[in-house]
Amino acid sequence: MTALFKPGAPMRVGTRASALAVAQTSAIAVQLGTHELVTITSEGDRSSAPLASMGGAGVFVSALRDALRAGEVDVIVHSFKDLPTGPADGIVLAAVPLRADARDALATRDGVTLAKLARGARVGTGSPRRRAQLLAARPDLEVVGIRGNVDTRLGRLYDADDDRRVDGLVLAAAGLQRLGRLGDASELLDLARWPTAPAQGALALEIRADAAPSLVERVGAVDHAPTHRAATAERGVLARLEAGCSAPIAAHATLAHGVLTLTATVFAPDGQSELTIAETGAADSDRAALELADLVALALLERGAAALAPLGSAR
Repeated sequence: MTALFKPGAPMRVGTRASALAVAQTSAIAVQLGTHELVTITSEGDRSSAPLASMGGAGVFVSALRDALRAGEVDVIVHSFKDLPTGPADGIVLAAVPLRADARDALATRDGVTLAKLARGARVGTGSPRRRAQLLAARPDLEVVGIRGNVDTRLGRLYDADDDRRVDGLVLAAAGLQRLGRLGDASELLDLARWPTAPAQGALALEIRADAAPSLVERVGAVDHAPTHRAATAERGVLARLEAGCSAPIAAHATLAHGVLTLTATVFAPDGQSELTIAETGAADSDRAALELADLVALALLERGAAALAPLGSAR
């Protein structure tokens, strides 16, 4: 049965309740036309436990998808990197808007860059990939596990408790930008030297598989094909390697003159070694993007990626 949606009616747009999620959803919802924002609290928002122990970034997704399936909202908006790579029953990806800055940002208490942080400085991140990159660049650093919303994490730079205070943080530049806090960044880390998570900076809009054609058309209008293709290729590597949030993997794709270039890196968790593969392919369809992802992932496995990091495809 096709889900009912009246053309011209306010679109109910579901989002996580965090400040960042509301900010990024509000920005894209304006492009969808008349709408109503519906905030939904996920398990990931309620817990401060490490993501890996909770089952990965997908803990931010399930509550939104439940609301969509129940007909409580018409479309849901995610940070694309938070989505599990497998399909979701009754739900389809309807649009991937133009990507924001895909880089990571370093925020430090004194405004210094990564290279100039004092020896033994404490740098916070909840990402195994960022941890590996920090240790590769600066083995002397103490990398501290940290979670929470952007304000909470930035607050750790100035915490009165010595055991909680950190000297630096690594966060997504897109998140800081969407919250109007990019000025808190001491350094934007270059993608060529510091690749980031698959689909970082991109949003994903999901609708029910039986959505009305008028809704499909309205949501599809905000899709940005180059971003969609690039993010599909990046996430394809993650899916092919069967790697979750506990695996330190980076991927970034660019599209130019009809050619898609995909680069992916697998890091050893301790930052002592890494393996990078780059390939080019056609950019005319999602299928072509996934074929390129397969090519890159297989090359990584053939070169020994499974010996560096926990990859499901190595089992």
